[in-house]
Order: sequence, then structure tokens, then C-alpha cells
Amino acid sequence: MSRISLITLLLMCTFSGITYAQSSEQRAALDSLKQVVLQLDQDLYQVELNLHQSKKQLKTGIFIATVGYTVTIIGGQLLGRNPDLGEALLYAGGATGIGGTVVLVNGFKKISLGKPRPRVLISP
Repeated sequence: MSRISLITLLLMCTFSGITYAQSSEQRAALDSLKQVVLQLDQDLYQVELNLHQSKKQLKTGIFIATVGYTVTIIGGQLLGRNPDLGEALLYAGGATGIGGTVVLVNGFKKISLGKPRPRVLISP
């Protein structure tokens, strides 16, 4: 009887050790998964923040560029009737349009996060 009890006790200890090893591996996998999810959440927050911050600058750039190029068109139309005013409007409108384009480009730079880093694949 004591031999059977000893073997049973030994088997129970062995199986509980295997179960503990499996649960610690599962915990490690869950911790790794949590870290990946948290990193994705941080990346998503950064993208949303960049989009929010660049929205106003993009709208401003579009408005400035539109006004500038409209003034340039008006200046081109006036070249035949009033060359001095038309020429001044051409230069002023062109400069304003270029300034608006620069504001737009800077707004798009805010959207970009830079080159994405390589993703690490988690094997099952």
C-alpha cells in the first residue's frame, strides 16, 4: 500500500509542476500580449493627437494659398487695363500663395510620425 501511495504522491507532484510551468508560460504570453496592446494604444493616441494638432494648420494653409492664388489670377486679369496694379497683385498673390503652401507642408509634417519601426511577430 505504501508503494502505491508513494507513486501516487510522486505523480501528483510531477503533474502539479507541469501545470505550474504551463500557467507561468501562459502568464508570460499574456503579459507580452498586454504590452503589445498597450503599445498599439499609445501609437493610436499619437496618430490621433497629430491629426488633431495639424487640422487647424492645414485649414489655415488652404485658406492662405487660395487667397494668394486668387489675387494672382486677379492681377493677371488686370495686366491689360492697369499694368502697374496687375503686376503688384501678381507678385503679392504669388508670395501669399507660396506662403500658404509652406503652411500646408508644415501641417503635413505634423501628421507624419516618421518611418515606421519594424513589427515583431509573436509566434503562437
